[in-house]
Amino acid sequence: MSQTTDSPPGAPAPGSDTPDSGDHNGIQLRSRRRWPLIAGAAAVVVIVLAAVIAWRFAGSDEASPNDTPGATLTVVTAEGNASEQALVNFVATQVAPRYGITVAFRGLADSTTLNRAVSDGEVAGTIYQHKLWLSQVLAANPDFQEEAATPVFRWGFGIWSDKHASPTDLPQNAKVSLYSDPANEAQGLWLLERAGLITLKPGVDKWTATQDDIASNPRNLQFTLLDFAAQSRALPDLDATVGYTEYYLAAGVDLSKQIFAPPAPDEFAGQLTIGSKWRDSENIKKLVAAFKDPAVQQYLATDPAVKNILLPL
Repeated sequence: MSQTTDSPPGAPAPGSDTPDSGDHNGIQLRSRRRWPLIAGAAAVVVIVLAAVIAWRFAGSDEASPNDTPGATLTVVTAEGNASEQALVNFVATQVAPRYGITVAFRGLADSTTLNRAVSDGEVAGTIYQHKLWLSQVLAANPDFQEEAATPVFRWGFGIWSDKHASPTDLPQNAKVSLYSDPANEAQGLWLLERAGLITLKPGVDKWTATQDDIASNPRNLQFTLLDFAAQSRALPDLDATVGYTEYYLAAGVDLSKQIFAPPAPDEFAGQLTIGSKWRDSENIKKLVAAFKDPAVQQYLATDPAVKNILLPL
């Protein structure tokens, strides 16, 4: 890299014949002209920072809808989740009025965004996650203050195959996909054990198990980890996959490709998650009661909008 030396404004250029004793008034004049600009820029920065700080402090004093009588209580899930949206809308129209509250649905982009909104009291809750996923979120974001208030449903979750009719048909060295996040990888291993394909080590917490906790794998299943959308797309290339029904149906995979799907245990039930700060507010207590209403379980058992995707407890 070549190096160049820039002369200060008004100074003689290198190699110039201008004597050192030249006119310094020009230099002083230029220096004076720059100071008003610098001072003006600094003043603008100070004003902007003051405005931002004032806005943040003002925002922090705003009451959460969770504490405001008559406010709309928003329940969020991930964008595009039609079945969970249908459930929230059912509670909003058919159940919440009996508890004297107004409920609305909103979809947010990702897990961190929606959990932050719950923790900060911007929204009332989410039905997006089970307890293990929530524990991962809280471990990754220690400033979040959330808790599971009540189980609401179980997600349809099973073993899928484009090539085999049952788990016992899987061949030696079969290629099997699990989800790539720890909580749902554990759920997949639990399901493979239920199907008799593997066993986990004695005493292992099966709700946090990893592949290192496999005690026996008689078919020598070969595991690959994929995210939610990629797994259903990869189904034709694998012997089996283990995942949520909703992603397969959304991808156009027929339910007949689900070859094993026992009811999930309570640890994997979808929870109404709330901000811990508001657990005792009247609005949130009524919201929890609405999601506990028997009509919710009846809806899950009978409505086509959630059939095979959200299962009753």
